Amino acid sequence: MSFQQINLLHVMYGGHSHNIPLGRLALKNRKIFFEYDSSFLELGLELSPFKLPLQRGAHACDDQIFDGLFGVFNDSLPDGWGRSLLDRKLRKMHINPVSLTPLDRLSYVGSRGMGALIYQPEIAEASAAIENDDLDRIADECFQFQEHDDDGHIDELLALNGSSAGARPKVLMGPWIIKFRSFVDPKDIGPLEYAYHLMAVEAGLDVPEAKIFKSKKCPGYFGVKRFDRVNGKSIHMHTLSGLLQIDHQVPSLDYEMLMKATLWLTKDVRECERQFRNAVFNVLAHNRDDHAKNFSFLMDESGTWRVSPAYDLTFSGGPGGEHFMTVMGEGRDIKKSHLLKLAEVVSIKAKDAAEIIDRVCDAVARWRDFAGEAGVSRASSKNVKVTLEDFLSRF
Repeated sequence: MSFQQINLLHVMYGGHSHNIPLGRLALKNRKIFFEYDSSFLELGLELSPFKLPLQRGAHACDDQIFDGLFGVFNDSLPDGWGRSLLDRKLRKMHINPVSLTPLDRLSYVGSRGMGALIYQPEIAEASAAIENDDLDRIADECFQFQEHDDDGHIDELLALNGSSAGARPKVLMGPWIIKFRSFVDPKDIGPLEYAYHLMAVEAGLDVPEAKIFKSKKCPGYFGVKRFDRVNGKSIHMHTLSGLLQIDHQVPSLDYEMLMKATLWLTKDVRECERQFRNAVFNVLAHNRDDHAKNFSFLMDESGTWRVSPAYDLTFSGGPGGEHFMTVMGEGRDIKKSHLLKLAEVVSIKAKDAAEIIDRVCDAVARWRDFAGEAGVSRASSKNVKVTLEDFLSRF
């Protein structure tokens, strides 16, 4: 890997049967500009309708939330684990990560990003393939990197990570994203997340296929199928964070904004009901890591938007013990009345909203069943059970 500062990037859209020129990103006078390709304008596909309208001429982002990058392109960049790997690799090469511009980082992503955007020129990086038998070894390498600052396997970890986002260590194995334990996670984090997956299925959420990958050293690793790839085809994906140009690390949103964005983008009350179910599940299942990057939308080749399958569902405390996103202004002591008011925002019928809430309640009340099926330890199961039952009793 070698870096030479990039001032011009060509962006391709891979959401059709062949790659289509989307436009150009340029860095000039420390400001990033984007211009659509004229042929793409003729397609009429709005990839980021809120912040990057389908118009001719050079577009410049007016804020520095993503270092001057439009949110739709920032969605392609890894954060958390992926970013820390790349930064460590750069330091090992005696390159200060701060010296990289967003265009440099997008060039490293190239064709390996989540979603359907491709960046050229692409900084070539060796690919790596793993099998089930390699997972324990990779998990140990991830742990050594985090706990003991050991970068001896940095090249392999980088190659396996792709450009996936999120704080937890993870690798790509074919269509699967497999997560490993971070040093702050419980040892049974894999079964714990799988139990939440089973609970979400029972609650009626649309979730990707998931399973536990076996291990000889721990209770197993949680794996989830990518939903931005279908039959070898890339699907355009846009997070709420990128769509609204909002820093996901700062608690600044209410679910009301998510619901309004869902209605505006999809223009379909059925999609709003799916999103409402996601919100209800997060509240009742104590998933308080509900920041703006944990909600996404998918766009098909005709330009139709829908809510993505729900992901990153697990037991979490949130900032200061509250949800990242409030519900009608409340971040901790959320009641049924708050959720019913949320449903009203997008004209979901009270009867339908109540039925969604009841089904999610019934699923969450069966936590011990899902924990047992997934192999969650008694201690973790009890910890979650106490919290969930306490909340439901007051709900």
